[in-house]
Amino acid sequence: MNIWRTLDDFSSGAVCLVLASERFEEEDYIRDYNDYLEYVKDKSQRAITCKQKNVKMNKIIKYSDLTKNTERYSSEIEEAVKRVVNSGWYLRGKETERFEHDFASYIGTAHCVGCGNGLDALTLILRAYIEMGVMTEGDEVIVPANTYIASILAITENKLVPVLVEPDIETLQIDDRLIEQAITGRTKAIMIVHLYGRCAYTEKIGELCRKYNLKLIEDNAQAHGCMHNGIRTGALGDAAGHSFYPTKNLGALGDAGAVTTNDSELADMVRSLGNYGSARKYVFDHIGRNSRIDELQAAVLDVKLKYLDEDNEMRRKKALRYIKGIDNKSIKVPSEGYWENSVFHIFPILCERRDELKAYLSGHGVQTEVHYPIAPHRQKCYESLAGVQLPITEQIHRQELSLPMSPALDEKEQDYVIELLNNF
Repeated sequence: MNIWRTLDDFSSGAVCLVLASERFEEEDYIRDYNDYLEYVKDKSQRAITCKQKNVKMNKIIKYSDLTKNTERYSSEIEEAVKRVVNSGWYLRGKETERFEHDFASYIGTAHCVGCGNGLDALTLILRAYIEMGVMTEGDEVIVPANTYIASILAITENKLVPVLVEPDIETLQIDDRLIEQAITGRTKAIMIVHLYGRCAYTEKIGELCRKYNLKLIEDNAQAHGCMHNGIRTGALGDAAGHSFYPTKNLGALGDAGAVTTNDSELADMVRSLGNYGSARKYVFDHIGRNSRIDELQAAVLDVKLKYLDEDNEMRRKKALRYIKGIDNKSIKVPSEGYWENSVFHIFPILCERRDELKAYLSGHGVQTEVHYPIAPHRQKCYESLAGVQLPITEQIHRQELSLPMSPALDEKEQDYVIELLNNF
């Protein structure tokens, strides 16, 4: 609330008492009315003073600044774009071949097949298994209940049945202690989602897949470069879907995705299905779709791939500063154990007063996001799932808040965010 009030005509000996929540310094006071008008003119741009460290910020701290993220290799991207434009070849060319080879080598799989986006990647994997006779319509796929809806859309798109399993509140990943009880005679796969950039795979999940002869599918949209015992996510299961949406750790300049696998038959089927169902020109063996990565995105991604590990390490350093710096009992931050297994596409915190905290940070020029405000089983499109009881999932969706996180986030900005959180 911004109110200018002039107090005068006091009686003799009167004292004006102002109650405040914290100590005010002289620089915090506005003595001139014109200065006050300038102060309230644009809240989003005004300087905000954090009292403990006396930090002033005169700009919006973006949740993620895509321009700054790619600034240091922008000249290479420009050269890659120019190369594609001048080539006159824009689909299924040398740039795609190069990126597919380089990304497969990076992930540690025999094959990479580019496609239109991350949802298509997951959808094509499941469709390929159906075409190969591994699955049939009506079969069940176990999936974490607190995932982004695309993971579930890929399942229902193929007329398969999603079986939602609660996450572990400490890891925010699927709780491997609850998976076995969800397995039935119709279960054909477990889809793990490396949510927020943390590896969701556990040895127990691998054991369950072997015990029940289940396919392990990874949704690796948020965890490019993450490791588990020396193996990258995207190479831990039978197949993995990747999203290269611009905000991802490895992001394109638009939509793009890929499938990685060591299964040659699966790779060939995915490639065919993403090319209208055709492996040879004008010959259609399957009912497919048009889902192909274009040469421009492939060229850009190949540039950015060279910097992915470096970018991820910067994210992890910033995440550790948050973990060590945030000291507020009302805010739950990831543990150092969580930190060891994450590349922090997102830095999630939990707070019972999440919406109040988000508004507070916004009022102080700090952008945040919620991943995600409505759980999949509470979405109108999945009313059929509304009857399941998922208290941990709903807690996360009610309390989760994502702090600014990117390689471009500087220490001064981060200190300011930490200061605000500690003062909340």
